[in-house]
Amino acid sequence: MELADRVLKCVDCGSDFVFTAGEQLFFHQQQFRNDPKRCKPCKAKRASGASGVRPETRTTCSQCGADTTVPFLPTQGRPVLCRHCFQSKRGPARSVAAH
Repeated sequence: MELADRVLKCVDCGSDFVFTAGEQLFFHQQQFRNDPKRCKPCKAKRASGASGVRPETRTTCSQCGADTTVPFLPTQGRPVLCRHCFQSKRGPARSVAAH
């Protein structure tokens, strides 16, 4: 198997990055089937959780009827609760006993 450096395009930022022969060998040894899709800076940004702005959706609480915002897109047929009703439904905060 002969490996040579290849230039790929990042799906996030669109810049070109080099997929080195050494990285290709590692991918082969790990039996990864797909080439990397992101350059190292975008991969690091994604791994750190800095994926950008979370969607905020204005909606009405299914339980109390209060106007609220939620950090997801509600699915039809599923109840959406405000923070207060959600925490009430979960019950008191659980503490983990140290062993």
